[in-house]
Amino acid sequence: MLKKPHLIKSPADIAMARAAGRMAADVLHMIAEHVRPGVSTEALDRLCHDYIVNVQKAVPANVGYLGFPKTVCTSLNHVVCHGIPSPGQVLREGTS
Repeated sequence: MLKKPHLIKSPADIAMARAAGRMAADVLHMIAEHVRPGVSTEALDRLCHDYIVNVQKAVPANVGYLGFPKTVCTSLNHVVCHGIPSPGQVLREGTS
C-alpha cells in the first residue's frame, strides 16, 4: 500500500486556514437568527452569499465547485450532505 507524503503546513498556510475558519464561523453566527420556520433554504443561501460578498469582501468557495450552484449546503433531515438550497424547500417546525 502506498502512503501519501505528510505535508507540513507553513505558518502562512496555518494563518490562512485560521482566517478561513474565522470567516466561516462569522457566517454561521450571522445566519443563525434567520434559521426559523417559514424561511426557504434559498433565502438562507442568498443571505449567506450577500454577507460573504458584501461584508466579508470574499468569494464564496462553493459556487461553481464541481458544478455546485449555490453558496451553502442546506441538508435537511434525511439529506446526508450537499443539499442544494431551493425556493421550494421551506423550513418547518420540528424534524419532519
